[in-house]
Amino acid sequence: MENENVMDAMIQNILELLNEKKYIKARDEILKNNSVDIAEILEEVIEELGVEKAVILFRTLPKDVSVEVFSYLRSDDQREIISAITEREIQHIMDELDFDDMIDVLEELPANIVDKILEKTSKEERRLINTFLNYPESSAGSLMTPDYISLRKNMTVAEALAYIKKEGMDSETVYTCYIKDEGRRLLGIVSLRTLVVSDDNVQVGELMNEDVIYVNVLDDREYVSDIFKRYGFLAIPVVDNEKRLVGIITVDDILDVIDEEITEDFQKMAGLAASKEEYLDMSVWHHVKNRLPWLFFLMCSLMVTGFIITKFEDLLSNVIALVAYLPLLMGTGGNSGSQSATLIIRGLAVGDVELRDAGRILWKETRVSFLIGVILSSLNFLKIYFFDGRDLFVALTVCGSMLLIIMVAKIVGGLLPIGAKKVGIDPALMASPMIASLTDMVSVVTYFMLATLILGI
Repeated sequence: MENENVMDAMIQNILELLNEKKYIKARDEILKNNSVDIAEILEEVIEELGVEKAVILFRTLPKDVSVEVFSYLRSDDQREIISAITEREIQHIMDELDFDDMIDVLEELPANIVDKILEKTSKEERRLINTFLNYPESSAGSLMTPDYISLRKNMTVAEALAYIKKEGMDSETVYTCYIKDEGRRLLGIVSLRTLVVSDDNVQVGELMNEDVIYVNVLDDREYVSDIFKRYGFLAIPVVDNEKRLVGIITVDDILDVIDEEITEDFQKMAGLAASKEEYLDMSVWHHVKNRLPWLFFLMCSLMVTGFIITKFEDLLSNVIALVAYLPLLMGTGGNSGSQSATLIIRGLAVGDVELRDAGRILWKETRVSFLIGVILSSLNFLKIYFFDGRDLFVALTVCGSMLLIIMVAKIVGGLLPIGAKKVGIDPALMASPMIASLTDMVSVVTYFMLATLILGI
């Protein structure tokens, strides 16, 4: 909290200096921070004072600092900066950015600016950039960088270390080195630690690990993030269909993917269309488009529930007491289903639950739901019969329905995400709104059918 207060005070001071056109003092103040914090301050400047002031401040930064700061800016702010600076300045930023960061920026820029940048690059670099830009956004290829340490297996340790010293500054990471053959096929990996502690005359081929875990350029980003989480990698090689090494993905890039996936899942679980934009950056109409479809779908499902209720009007008119307990049953059913669905969706996301576990999930949720149903039904029976003073058969109807509804809701909530995953649908869609709507319909049908059976109406 103290650090936040200090940052807020510093931002306020910088804003005042910029308003007073004291740009050098503002620059000196902002340079007291690291690049990540400077990027955050620039974003605040853009929001409070506009892009013009931010560009002036950005231009006062040392060139090496400005490039690093630019890589940490949000894509919207990057576009704002790019649109306000000269082509020469843009070219300098592109030249100094890490390759994967440059690709990320180019993907967000207007086509005319991208064309101008590509005109000033070499033929080989332009071919490489176009290759990376053409990978699907959701693929591993869109995340990788070609900046890695590549060694030959016949190199000695001394030669490998000398090569790392020469090329290491231009590489994304030096902690893992990749061994390729003449056809660029991946043969193995060797860690920097292994090289440092080994004798100088030992060949790299003797030290390399040939059991390499890798991903294909077209593998889904979510699959890649699962690999990182499972093995705790700092980087992972990316190969094409011929197992030729084309790049690596580092953990900093996959953290962004994990963050996006979590955000997307939360949005879907709340009945929203997925969006990468931040809440305040989205227009009112964008919010409407994201929320309306799901709300319309859920409204229609409630209409179905209402239609079912109308079919039992005679029953309700004869036993008015049944109406009082309908919200209780519907709410309990929805909550029960949501609990199970949330646990299974989380399990699928982190790899604790697999598709083959459907039978085990069914058996476990059956037992769990039965015990929970018996306990809650018993407690409600005591309340309805003794405290509310309802008829015995009404109490049995409500409590019997609760037991069945809880069991059905939990089993459905546990199996629906598995089924969705099986057919290629995001399991997050089977979260609270969807489960609640389904269990509402199940609850109403179960309740009234049981009432008809027990009460004989």
